[in-house]
Amino acid sequence: MKNPKVRLAFRKKRIRSKIEGTSDRPRLNIKCGHKHIYAQVIDDSKGFTLAAASTLSAELKGSLKSTGNIEAAKAVGKLIAQKAAEKNIKQVVFDRAGKVYTGKVKALADEARAGGLDF
Repeated sequence: MKNPKVRLAFRKKRIRSKIEGTSDRPRLNIKCGHKHIYAQVIDDSKGFTLAAASTLSAELKGSLKSTGNIEAAKAVGKLIAQKAAEKNIKQVVFDRAGKVYTGKVKALADEARAGGLDF
């Protein structure tokens, strides 16, 4: 298993086997690519996305200098916390999707916590 994409897929599968979003505590899933950052609050029991934010969102599209850095991750974290608060979601389960908890992942999580999400 030397291929990084294969290793990431195994880590992602292992994490997803242990956590699940419910109606009471949905899952905050993130995807950090090189160009854009995405976050979703998902209720797995219904298979439904409750809130979503990304660097492509209308609220952030023109205001970011770069869309793939830590500042963009902070902006997405703040926006997903606002959108979750509008839907009365306070507690979530954090799904880092196999990524290491540093850099953009940590920045997004810290801003989401500062915005009122509890995980």
